[in-house]
Amino acid sequence: MKRRDDVLLVDGYNMIGAWPELAALRDKELEDARDRLLELLADYQGFTGMTVIVVFDAHQVPGVGSTFKQHRLTVVYTKERETADACIERLASDLAMRSRNIHVATSDLVEQHVAFGKGALRISARELLIEIKQNRKAIEQRVVEQRNKVRNELDGNLSMDVRMKLEKLRRGKS
Repeated sequence: MKRRDDVLLVDGYNMIGAWPELAALRDKELEDARDRLLELLADYQGFTGMTVIVVFDAHQVPGVGSTFKQHRLTVVYTKERETADACIERLASDLAMRSRNIHVATSDLVEQHVAFGKGALRISARELLIEIKQNRKAIEQRVVEQRNKVRNELDGNLSMDVRMKLEKLRRGKS
């Protein structure tokens, strides 16, 4: 059971490669796939209340790496010579505490075992995608339920005398 103070660490490029919608976007424009992933994870974070940190592998790109907020998510680009796996392992160790769980989303089996060894819970790319789809259905269902709960606000504010007169008018009686 996930709690609001739990943290989800996501291997960004692993999700992009594993989710059909994102893989198709990646083949056309990688940036579009990253943006779509962040949108989906932002909705997930909003629904679950979990803190989501998305890590993108930039180990072959020169630089010091970067961390920023996008859609209220924390997005991390690794520094030069650091893989996403190494960054996720470091973050899992840094964030570990008894009052919350750390979940690591990746389909990389080695990374899953290392994360599990550090006390994190593992979730595959497929499992996360299924959760996201289930959450989207739950949100859509809530929206429909809210629409169906439309109340007649005027009715509760009318005196019985006025209500009776309106009912007679409605039925065509003078």
